[in-house]
Amino acid sequence: MMKKILVALGIVLVLQSLFALCLVSALQLLVLRNAPIGVTGASPVVNAVTSKVSLQTLSYADESAVLDAIDQSKLYGAYLPGPKSDTLIVVPAKSFFGRVELEAAFGDAAKKLGKPLVVKTVKPLPKSDRLGGVAGLLLIPLLIGGYLAAVLVLKATKTAAAPWHVAMLVGYSAVGALVTDLIAGPGIGAYDNSHFWPLLPCFILITAAVTLAAAAFQRLVGPLGTLLVAVLFIIVGGSAAGGVGVSLLPSYWQHIGAVFPPQHAVTLLRNVIYFNGNNITTPLIVLGLYALVGGIIIGYLGRWRPVKRVGGTAPSHRAGSTTEPSSGPRPVVRALVALAIAGVMQCLFAANYISSAHEPVATDLPIGATGASPILNAARKNLSLRVTQYPDEAAVKEAIDQAKIYGALIPGPTSSTLLVVPTLSDVAPLDLAGNFEVAAKKLGQPLQVQQYAPHPLAKKDPFGLVESLMLIPLLVGGYMGATMLRAVTGTSVGRWRLPALAGFAIVAGLLVNVVVCFWLKGYPAEKFWIVWPILSLVIAAVAIVAAVLQKLLGAAGTLVTVIVVMLFGNPSSGGANGVPYLPAFWRDIGPYLPPRNAYILLRNSIYFDGHGTTQALIVLLLYLVVPAVALLLLYRFRTPDTHVTPETEAEATAMTVPVGGLP
Repeated sequence: MMKKILVALGIVLVLQSLFALCLVSALQLLVLRNAPIGVTGASPVVNAVTSKVSLQTLSYADESAVLDAIDQSKLYGAYLPGPKSDTLIVVPAKSFFGRVELEAAFGDAAKKLGKPLVVKTVKPLPKSDRLGGVAGLLLIPLLIGGYLAAVLVLKATKTAAAPWHVAMLVGYSAVGALVTDLIAGPGIGAYDNSHFWPLLPCFILITAAVTLAAAAFQRLVGPLGTLLVAVLFIIVGGSAAGGVGVSLLPSYWQHIGAVFPPQHAVTLLRNVIYFNGNNITTPLIVLGLYALVGGIIIGYLGRWRPVKRVGGTAPSHRAGSTTEPSSGPRPVVRALVALAIAGVMQCLFAANYISSAHEPVATDLPIGATGASPILNAARKNLSLRVTQYPDEAAVKEAIDQAKIYGALIPGPTSSTLLVVPTLSDVAPLDLAGNFEVAAKKLGQPLQVQQYAPHPLAKKDPFGLVESLMLIPLLVGGYMGATMLRAVTGTSVGRWRLPALAGFAIVAGLLVNVVVCFWLKGYPAEKFWIVWPILSLVIAAVAIVAAVLQKLLGAAGTLVTVIVVMLFGNPSSGGANGVPYLPAFWRDIGPYLPPRNAYILLRNSIYFDGHGTTQALIVLLLYLVVPAVALLLLYRFRTPDTHVTPETEAEATAMTVPVGGLP
């Protein structure tokens, strides 16, 4: 038994560390890599920028040719030299962060070379998708729903392939796509209703590609097929999806992502929403091949080869005729129930993740000021601010050091200074600088924008994304550990349960810390020792909560944990954008759930010397201590335990991987 426990938890440790490695390495450094931009002539500005930024310059005859290429979704921007002034064309719909980097790089180079520069925006993002994240958010329910459909049908029918599986999974893809489209479009308003019908077949194709390919892997590889698909499609493929823009991924992730469905799915969705369906041939071919080949494998092997049953040997007859137990629901009924569960999860992922993140607009963004200013009054007309007055600049900086405010305006006799804090939010500095600069320009008053933070962001984390990226593997690893322990031991309690989960959390926290801190350099090395216990605390809290719920509710306990932690906790964490950018509902529930408190504890310990972490630490300790006491009491009084059907370690782990969500 001890050997099985160690092997099971070892698998979780490997998967959790791999998850952290993939997510953080893919997204921690959002800079352009070999990004295609158009040029209509030679320019010293372009030469200066390409010496510092990785760009692929493509020559075009004139502006009309450039705009046509942009319409085809081929370019991230363009530079057009002119006789009196040059023009930089940016394409926010291609990549929001790519636009930010291009504007900064070309603006700085043009200023140094004394070249007048006009910035022209083509394909702007709507207010409902101001950061261009909707395509990536749509991928989450489609990818996870398709994966869960294949996994749950297999577990419900104990059959890896059957002739009716293809029809059932394709039918699920159509229904799931329709519901997701209704939720995201007319329901939430993440995109214009005119895109409802063009997106529907895209949703069907993406879900079908994932669910049919997953089922085919399960049939070909056996129980390990489920785990293999989770690793390839969710962990590896999801990390390389390119929701922020494919050219912002490291080069190796760009190539890796091109092999799997998620990157092609995001490209398809983005080009349908913002580029009139242009340049979607490759995504359609790749996704279609995944669906077609998967369907052929399932159909052929299901009809002509013996069925491989989960937890048993193959029967001697052909797969077209299966022998089922005389008791219990028929396999079709069980499969329909399984698909209904997958559908509910898909709907929740669509509703929660899209509603919380598709339109990040600040509400009552906390900032400081050292006096009255017409610039401040003008900026407040376009940006919701909660202003706190401070006596002087030193007091303002002290408030920033304690993570209380996201920026500050310091009026001066000749010029005002705006301080922005990149370690608190990746979006707030852009919003503050943009709105205050526009206000100052209209008023004809000089304004300087300065970054200020007690500890600058790590070089490998210029947008402050690492802590929010780390959070997902921590949460997933917590309930994965509890689920695996229950699966291999057949019980939810025992005298060894609590120390086993505590030991797992300590080792898991150490491994993630080593991967992110030393390997990926996601935060300063001197923070290693303070981060380790925080990571272990987060993992242990989620794991022990899951263990108690599994004891009380059986298999449904894992589902409840996932719903609380991932479907409500993670969207309400605030993440790198910051809590003020969440809608009211998500702002209000976040303080009571582990993810937001875990994120605040991590971020403030790394970049703010632990200021503002008291409440977060108390909440996490309550999530740790109260369930731990409950687990001890449940063992002490020998309450009846729900019977656990034996499963392989790979199956049990894979069942919990996909519900981790994507960045």
